[in-house]
Amino acid sequence: MLAGETAARSGTKRHQPATRQVTTTRPDDSKLVTLFLTGDVMTGRGIDQILPHPSNPRLYEPYVKSALRYVDIAEQANGPILKPVDFAYIWGDALQELQRVQPDARIINLETAVTASDEYWKGKGINYRMHPDNIACIQAAEIDCCVLANNHVLDWGYPGLEETLSTLDRASIKSAGAGRNEAAAAAPAMIDVNGTSRVLVFALGSETSGIPRAWAASENTAGVHLLTDFSNNTVRDIATHIQQVKRPRDIVVASIHWGSNWGHQIPREQTRFAHQLIDDAGVDVIHGHSSHHAKGIEVYKQRPIIYGCGDFINDYEGIRGYTEFRSELGLMYFLTMNADNGELVNFHMTPTRINRFKVQRAVGADAQWLTDVLNRESGKLGAGVHFDANDTLALTWKG
Repeated sequence: MLAGETAARSGTKRHQPATRQVTTTRPDDSKLVTLFLTGDVMTGRGIDQILPHPSNPRLYEPYVKSALRYVDIAEQANGPILKPVDFAYIWGDALQELQRVQPDARIINLETAVTASDEYWKGKGINYRMHPDNIACIQAAEIDCCVLANNHVLDWGYPGLEETLSTLDRASIKSAGAGRNEAAAAAPAMIDVNGTSRVLVFALGSETSGIPRAWAASENTAGVHLLTDFSNNTVRDIATHIQQVKRPRDIVVASIHWGSNWGHQIPREQTRFAHQLIDDAGVDVIHGHSSHHAKGIEVYKQRPIIYGCGDFINDYEGIRGYTEFRSELGLMYFLTMNADNGELVNFHMTPTRINRFKVQRAVGADAQWLTDVLNRESGKLGAGVHFDANDTLALTWKG
């Protein structure tokens, strides 16, 4: 039987293909927790330069020496950007969609350091940073948690990481996946939901995404919560950590930065690891990112696995290379979970498109392209999507 065919939390109905019509029992609304998840939010480099408080644009890349060059390339592709923009500008149509859905927890992968530090990590090649005075652009979308277990959070060294953590803390934005020592990096972000449930975000980074091993946090050294492998021992360690903090009615999110930037293939080790986290560690949601484009979605034992969210905000407009993956197209992922048993109730996605460094609603051929990719890739995993009454994409799955 196909699950996931309940109405959206707002009560709106959606059109269902005849081949996928089912009848399910909807839990009481008091049991529901809705998450907003998305992939890489890359507010450094070119994005930072159009905001009110740009960093020194100096870069240390092999070919581009100024972050302003990325603004120039985008403007050549799609027209002028009237800078400085206001802090809400980059979210564009996403703000209206967040207002419509009213998710209980808003979680992003923040793919940049937030710092004025000039101590760039030498030899890395790409160094993202956003000026701390631009943190209001994250606050503009009322983000609850920034995942930091990625391959850019230490781009500007340990001073840059320290300033990133301090800036998020002053802005009352929770973080997970990086910290001033190993215990802090591994600690989950805890998001309260109406005093009755919590969303626990455990963030982990894998070397397969390009995170240098030297970035791993240790007992006395700041850094990233780095996965050394996807082994049974690693799963047991994660399970022990989760068991120490998880309470009834908690929704546990494992937010994982893993794999390459390009390509739809899902490595077998990722699938096995995701299944084990659900089976043995009590994880309810796998929030995967690193790929610059959306990948397939699986629902395993009524728990969603997003293998790759894709980019949500980036400064790649007009850059040639890998254009067949359409990294300007993204998705807002809205997952509604049953807090009583941790099971997925419904799953909707809003297609988006980046234009002039601003998120727009993707429509027409762009939305259809995303639909076709999701159906092709998720179909291999027993899931599929279709348009609903809100012109969002509804996930269906075997269960």
